[in-house]
Parts: sequence; structure tokens; C-alpha cells
Amino acid sequence: MNPSATLSVSIACAPEAVAAFVADPRNLPQWAGGFCKSVRQEGDRWMVDTGEGEVGLKFSGPTEHGILDHVVSLAPDLQVFVPMRVVPNDGGSEVLFTLFQPPAMTQQRLSQDMALVQSDLQRLKQLLEASATAGSH
Repeated sequence: MNPSATLSVSIACAPEAVAAFVADPRNLPQWAGGFCKSVRQEGDRWMVDTGEGEVGLKFSGPTEHGILDHVVSLAPDLQVFVPMRVVPNDGGSEVLFTLFQPPAMTQQRLSQDMALVQSDLQRLKQLLEASATAGSH
């Protein structure tokens, strides 16, 4: 088994709205800048420019229930499963994002990835709470 770390952020926005926003890959560049510079659709999956190259992305859902698990295809024979959930937290949401550390990943790289994900989650919080204040979430 691989070591893992789960990061989370509380967002003052309804879980359904958070899940819908996150599940739309076109929104990735707005909140997941640590991972996504741009995105385009290709069939039933999305191609993400990470700044270090292009990777495939496909949600395995059901996203409407807050299950935002996705598979990132780094190469035709190398996929990374990324568990992600949105769960109710009183009147808002808790977003949970799990990173696994495969044997080839150094502790330094895991720490860097954790910092990027935490930054992206904070940006997601800022975007959605600003939208909620404006009345759209």
C-alpha cells in the first residue's frame, strides 16, 4: 500500500454547487492553476496542459453526488487515481482531496504536490465563496 495524505478545505457554499463547479473541467484553469494551465475536450475525456506536458483527465463520478474521483493519464500505460469528495458541512461543504505516494515519488515531490493542491483548494474556496456572496452559488 502507498502512503497517502488527505487535504481538505471548508467552503461556505452548497455541496451541489461545489460539485457542479469542480466536475466541469472547463473550470480547472480558474481554480487548479497548480495543475492546469489550459484544458480541451477530446472525446469523453479532457486533455490538460499542466505546464510540464499534457495529461488526460476523466471523472469517474457520479459527480452529482459529490464523488469527484478522477483518473489522470500521464502516459498510455500510466494512470493515477485521484480520490476527491465534496461532503456537506452544516450549510456549506468540505472538499477532500487525497494524494497517494507511489514508490517512485520522493517525499520532496509529495510535499510539493501537497502544497500545490492546498493552494488550489484555497483558490477554489475564494472563487466559490465570492460567487456565493454575489448570489450565484
